[in-house]
Amino acid sequence: MASGQRRRQTSDVSIVVGVAGAGRMARVRVGGARLTGPKGASMALTDDAIAKIRSMIQSGELPPGARLPPEPQLAAQMGLSRSGVREAVKVLESARVLDVRRGDGTYVTSLAPRLLLQGLGVAVELLRDDTLLEVMEVRRLLEPMATGLAALRMTDADLDELGQILEDMRAATDDAEKLIQFDTAFHHTVVATTGNETLISLLDGLSGRTLRARVWRGLIEGNAAHQTIEEHHTIYLALRARDQLLAQASALLHVNTSEAWLRTVLAAKSADG
Repeated sequence: MASGQRRRQTSDVSIVVGVAGAGRMARVRVGGARLTGPKGASMALTDDAIAKIRSMIQSGELPPGARLPPEPQLAAQMGLSRSGVREAVKVLESARVLDVRRGDGTYVTSLAPRLLLQGLGVAVELLRDDTLLEVMEVRRLLEPMATGLAALRMTDADLDELGQILEDMRAATDDAEKLIQFDTAFHHTVVATTGNETLISLLDGLSGRTLRARVWRGLIEGNAAHQTIEEHHTIYLALRARDQLLAQASALLHVNTSEAWLRTVLAAKSADG
């Protein structure tokens, strides 16, 4: 092995790392391995700080709404460097776990599902074509059950709102942008009535604009938009009848149709490419 390099053997993997100087070496775990290097040092410190702050939140030491101690105090309390704590706070702020208020301090957020799962929609928008079909499979598992639950919980006012959205969809049959808007509103209205914030956040995230756009454009180009709008109408009638099983079955048929059209759109794209 060349001088200036050293092999560290772990139970999972053997990794060759450069030695930049004895005082600058640090160890970072990746899977079953530990990497050494100056970048590894800061990553390890940040990961340790994240883990310790998360543990303080999970244990109730820092409940939702609590203010974190000042950075020097927190770093000393955790036995870590201020830079590691600072980077950890940035990461947890991005994840909506912490709220940094300039000039006031850093607070634990409400930790509500709508905050913590907010990043899911961004991730779905970035998925590649083949992975979008996996997203549709997850929707097929969740959305029909949510729709069945909504049948038992929707108020007359909720149903009236849903009926108006359905009429708006009918008036926008050939306008993909408006159909995407009304389709999103239709399904969000249904799922929102379950009162299950985690379920609402998951399905909102899984039903991103890009995914809906591809499906609706495929439907319009295939002259099948009317059929899909009728599927929405069938869901609406089942909800209006308070029929849980029928609502669930209607939603399953609708998701299956959307998935089939997405497969068609992606196959056409692949053929053109």
